[in-house]
Amino acid sequence: MSIIIAIVTFILGGMLAWLVMRFLLKSKYKNILAEAEKEAEVMKKNKLLEVKEKFLHLKADLEKQVSQRNAKIQSVEAKLKQRELTINQRQEDLQRKNSEVEAVKENLSNQIELIEKKKQELDRIHQREVEHLEAISGLSAEDAKERLIESLKDEAKTDAASYINEIIEEAKLSANKEAKKIVIQSIQRVATETAIENSITVFHIDSDEIKGRIIGREGRNIRALEAATGIEIVVDDTPEAIVLSGFDPVRREIARLALHQLVQDGRIHPARIEEVVNKVRKQVEEEIIETGKRTAIDMGVHGLHPELIRLIGKMKYRSSYGQNLLQHARETANLCAVMASELGLNPKKAKRAGLLHDIGKVPDDEPELPHAILGMKLCEKYKEKPDICNAVGAHHDETEMQTLLAPIVQVCDAISGARPGARREIVEAYIKRLNDLEQLALAYPGVVKTYAIQAGRELRVIVGADKIDDKDTESLSNEIAKKIQDEMTYPGQVKITVIRETRAVSYAK
Repeated sequence: MSIIIAIVTFILGGMLAWLVMRFLLKSKYKNILAEAEKEAEVMKKNKLLEVKEKFLHLKADLEKQVSQRNAKIQSVEAKLKQRELTINQRQEDLQRKNSEVEAVKENLSNQIELIEKKKQELDRIHQREVEHLEAISGLSAEDAKERLIESLKDEAKTDAASYINEIIEEAKLSANKEAKKIVIQSIQRVATETAIENSITVFHIDSDEIKGRIIGREGRNIRALEAATGIEIVVDDTPEAIVLSGFDPVRREIARLALHQLVQDGRIHPARIEEVVNKVRKQVEEEIIETGKRTAIDMGVHGLHPELIRLIGKMKYRSSYGQNLLQHARETANLCAVMASELGLNPKKAKRAGLLHDIGKVPDDEPELPHAILGMKLCEKYKEKPDICNAVGAHHDETEMQTLLAPIVQVCDAISGARPGARREIVEAYIKRLNDLEQLALAYPGVVKTYAIQAGRELRVIVGADKIDDKDTESLSNEIAKKIQDEMTYPGQVKITVIRETRAVSYAK
């Protein structure tokens, strides 16, 4: 019985516990559910707010776009209305103009009819007058017309002849005026330099002690230097200076550069002098080529043959009537280019012809030809164009001018040479006399070199030791002196010095 009671009690206790647990779980479930419902309600409200906010934004954007489109539409409508008004206005103007034109046409047609009537009336009057005049004069209208035409022809011929003469005279005057104007403009637009060649070069030294070394023992160094360069070297009391005297600028430049190298090197003796002079002579040849190239580049003249470039560089060391030849050629080329531009011709061709016009003055060999003809032959030899060759050959009227370049080169050459101070006739005559003096002595057999020094008062003749002996040197000196007396005109007297020396050269290998 007690067991049963215990079992029942146990069962009742378990059921009670289960009911309590169920009650607790149910209450907790309700709480969780209530909280979940609350959270869901909050989330729902938030989402609704977000959706509403987005909707408001989209609505505002849409309203903005709509308002912009409405504004554009209104603007387009306003423009269309304005155009419509403009078109209507134009149509009204056209209609008004058409009406005016119609009125004018009607008025014109009336006037034309009136004119036709008056014309017919005038024709009838004219016919009556003609018949009346024919009856009075006894001539028909055709005969009178022919006589009138003949008289008018004679009068017209006379007037035309006088008019033509007036035009020709006016053209001559204007042509001279225009030519002077072009020449003056060309001269004004080209900057010129007066370049007069001198016959001496001053070589500056640091101290007078070097003069003794240059003279050498018993003057052998200075004699060797003069014999190698053909330049008279004057060593006097002038402080820190040695004067190089000679008419040939190339020789003076060679002597100056050789002296400079010898003084810098310090070794001054005859063998060294000859070695340095030969080396400097080659350097001057290279400098001549470089000068020609630089001149061609500066002047914008391209495509010249290398030999023509060398001859252009050689102009730097030549003069014409005391005027530096290269400077004269550059000046003439610039004048030619300016004048050709003024006349509507090719300035590059004119500049090329002006640069080459005196190329015949600096050939390596000097045949008996005028320099203009020689220059033309050189240009033809080195494939210059025919108009350039003709301009070079015709600038002293030694050949016929075939193109307009030739008179331009001739005029510009005269302009450059005719400037005050550009040329000196005495210098040119002096240089020609010295050249003739050297060439006269060089024509004798056995003569190797000839140098005119002391302004032409002395002629040094260097002969080959293997060709002329000591006995013949005196007779050669007398022969040259006699020939100079017979063939040349000169002031004072000329001393002829014949130099012969024997050398034995061998090499240790």
